[in-house]
Amino acid sequence: MESDSFERPSVMEMPRAVMIKSDAVEEVGQLCSRYHLKGRAVIVCDRTTSEIAGRRVSSSLEGSDYDTEIIVIEGATDVSTWAVDELVEGRSNSFIIGVGGGRPIDVAKYVATRHDLDFVSVPTAASHDGIASSRASIEMDGRKKSIPARSPILVIADTRIIADSPKELLVSGCADVISNYTAVLDWKLSKRLKGEPFSEYAAALSEMTAKMILQRAGAIKPHLEESARVVVKALVSSSVSMSIAGSTRPASGSEHMFAHALDMIARKPPLHGIECGIGTIMMMYLHGGDWRQIRDALVLLGAPVTASGIGVNDEDIVEALTKAHGIRPERYTILGDGITRAAAEKVAMETGVIEGP
Repeated sequence: MESDSFERPSVMEMPRAVMIKSDAVEEVGQLCSRYHLKGRAVIVCDRTTSEIAGRRVSSSLEGSDYDTEIIVIEGATDVSTWAVDELVEGRSNSFIIGVGGGRPIDVAKYVATRHDLDFVSVPTAASHDGIASSRASIEMDGRKKSIPARSPILVIADTRIIADSPKELLVSGCADVISNYTAVLDWKLSKRLKGEPFSEYAAALSEMTAKMILQRAGAIKPHLEESARVVVKALVSSSVSMSIAGSTRPASGSEHMFAHALDMIARKPPLHGIECGIGTIMMMYLHGGDWRQIRDALVLLGAPVTASGIGVNDEDIVEALTKAHGIRPERYTILGDGITRAAAEKVAMETGVIEGP
């Protein structure tokens, strides 16, 4: 039963269609036509994804009588959004397609939201749940910000392309989904202690999605289309849970706050999902849950679970733990008002994330 304290969002934005299959990029034009997308298609890529899929997406659209324009961006920054802004400014008869693992999709959804245009997501990697979520991560004035954005009207995932992506991207996506476990625990804690609105439906979907990846950890392998299909479905389901909740609560808690803190501290931060995976181990420890099960599943997937494994030093981990609560101070989690340095060192050492003195 839905919690009485849950305030349903007035609009639940979800994709109208999700296509997950081999050579799906060849059908982008047909699917856009089927769902009555009109006007010029602005295709946002980076240099790599332009070669991998962007041109094929453009050809598919042109085969369905669409005018297309490809723009190649350097990153998910305010500068990139301004460049795409110029292409769509005053042109309401357009829609935007993001082709990439994360950055082009974030830029595309952000600009689509600003200009009230339809947005289509064509992921080339299954590295995090941003491929179908209603949030965009954009670097503004040198600092990464998570911004509300519209969900894609279509998600078109080519399993052949995704299976060919680097192994660490698939592993990152799996770790991002597994992190739903502690996100939901934090949400339940906030409901009990702070009276925060809570959705049983959204929480159940999020937990089920995390469980699916956890239980299949040994079977998910890089360069297999079936593995790519499973992970993309999980990432889309995770995004849907956030749409139901009307917030990122089902898939973002203390583990994500740790990841964002580490982004600001580490000289060369690892992939977002990998950070969240390590954060989940430590936050599950704080919750008194089975953190070893989380760690073992990540190891089976091939994810690094130590500071040295992700290329940061022990001090970075400890500092990120002590600062994580301040990333989103309005969001109550197991971190509360913060933990001491001594407590952070204990958590990290007990879980094996750092070696200690």
